[in-house]
Amino acid sequence: MRFGAVPVCEAEGAILAHATMAGEKRLRKAHRLTAQDVRLLEEAGVREVIAAVLAPGDLDEDAAAARIAAALRVATVEARAPATGRVNLHAAEAGLFRVDKQIVDAVNRIDPAITLATLEPFAAVEAGQMVATVKIIPFAVPENLVVQVETACTAGEAFSVRPFVPRRIGLVQTVLPGVKPSVLDKTARITEARLARSASRVTAEVRPPHEEEGVARAIADQARDSDMVLVFGASAVCDEDDVIPAAIRRAGGKVSRVGMPVDPGNLLVIGSLGGKPVLGAPGCARSPKPNGFDWVLDRLMAGLEVTHEEVGAMGVGGLLVEIPTRPQPREVTPKRASPKVWAVLLAAGRSRRMGIGNKLMAEFDGKPLVRRVAEQVTGGGAAGVVVVLGHEAERVSAALSGLAVKEVQNPDFRSGLASSLKAGIHALPPSAAGALVVLGDMPEVTAEDFNRLLAAFSKAGGEAIVRATHGGKRGNPVILPRTLFAEVERLEGDTGARQIVESAPLEVVDVELGPAASLDVDTPEALHAAGGTLKAESSKSG
Repeated sequence: MRFGAVPVCEAEGAILAHATMAGEKRLRKAHRLTAQDVRLLEEAGVREVIAAVLAPGDLDEDAAAARIAAALRVATVEARAPATGRVNLHAAEAGLFRVDKQIVDAVNRIDPAITLATLEPFAAVEAGQMVATVKIIPFAVPENLVVQVETACTAGEAFSVRPFVPRRIGLVQTVLPGVKPSVLDKTARITEARLARSASRVTAEVRPPHEEEGVARAIADQARDSDMVLVFGASAVCDEDDVIPAAIRRAGGKVSRVGMPVDPGNLLVIGSLGGKPVLGAPGCARSPKPNGFDWVLDRLMAGLEVTHEEVGAMGVGGLLVEIPTRPQPREVTPKRASPKVWAVLLAAGRSRRMGIGNKLMAEFDGKPLVRRVAEQVTGGGAAGVVVVLGHEAERVSAALSGLAVKEVQNPDFRSGLASSLKAGIHALPPSAAGALVVLGDMPEVTAEDFNRLLAAFSKAGGEAIVRATHGGKRGNPVILPRTLFAEVERLEGDTGARQIVESAPLEVVDVELGPAASLDVDTPEALHAAGGTLKAESSKSG
């Protein structure tokens, strides 16, 4: 592949590196030039373009990514269609992610132009969750490199999702004087929630005194009618002959390990009775926060054996988080501030489907629609609000008078939604950790809804995409983390954030907002049905 300046007369078949105007026609970035495109560029006086010219034997980025994804030997994983040189792979079922590091490393050593990234080994994943992504860096790569990748993939199964198998769980919670029933009730609820990811459930629970004989009898009883027994002790295990490991042996079972090199989770007991796993849970498992207990539980739920040696190898990466309730915390860390998210309100459109009039000026309860939406956004907890203006800019700006918003003009608004999104992103301060992208024609999204989206973004550490949904279907608004701002620059025409959401190798957190997430007012019928009134005014060019 040759990249650089290419005379237009020689550019047929080349791939544009940047969006280019050919008279009235806008040619998007990564567009492969046709003979007609070349003619339009010459007529517009364009003499050269920056482009990639494929050599014989080259594969374009999408074709290369698709071939590599197809070559990967995977199980219970599905590949999505290629886009912008990327193929994302998703779990077909909920389960535990397994990966062969040697195969992934072999692929990534072939050439920097070809990349394969995966989740960490043994990550618990949901059905539909992204587990890996293939990305081609340039516009094209030599086919012989793809052939080398295909050869590397024949070494074995690169990765897979081992599906969870629903289990019947017997729960034993030991009791000492002073143990509150409310603590035991909360532990049972948290355990049920922890089991939900594998569709397992607690089928029976007993609460014997914290002494060896009674606990042994409870374990034996639960093991008869369950697939697995979980034991929560009223007192932490401090020796391999303490109550819980001793009770497992007394019931006729075996104890393979007391203690694990994962913190929180050190005080885990691993045993079995009649071929069924028996786990003595550490105290931290009374909390929903991830800990070493989850690492062992998820492997067992996926039907994997957990050996003494495997647990002993969990120390690298086994330091998870500090427990705030420790009497002597090892390290005091300051509380991380919530990521600052700015809202980008898109209000530059021409309302072409509306016919006569600007839908953003339609009245809802006596207020212009754009003001109604802006008031909810400004009350929704964002660090600031940028409003992108274009069509009838002065009129829309007047409707926003008095609101604490920053207005920016998009002189290229006629080209479509992408240019407005870019203008809004460009106006954000360096401190913005994310952009809450809001459409100006969604009358029912409330300040409370915006707060819920922002809370989900904060909970995800400011590193996930957050998307509003209705009945499980994608909707708006959406929050894009700063790491995706560069991807906005690749958008062209009447394209919004959906393409980025579907192709980015990031977690997508869905927040159910109900009908508000899918209600926009693109037509007079939709506007009137939503309770709006569009006054008959002539549309200005803006």
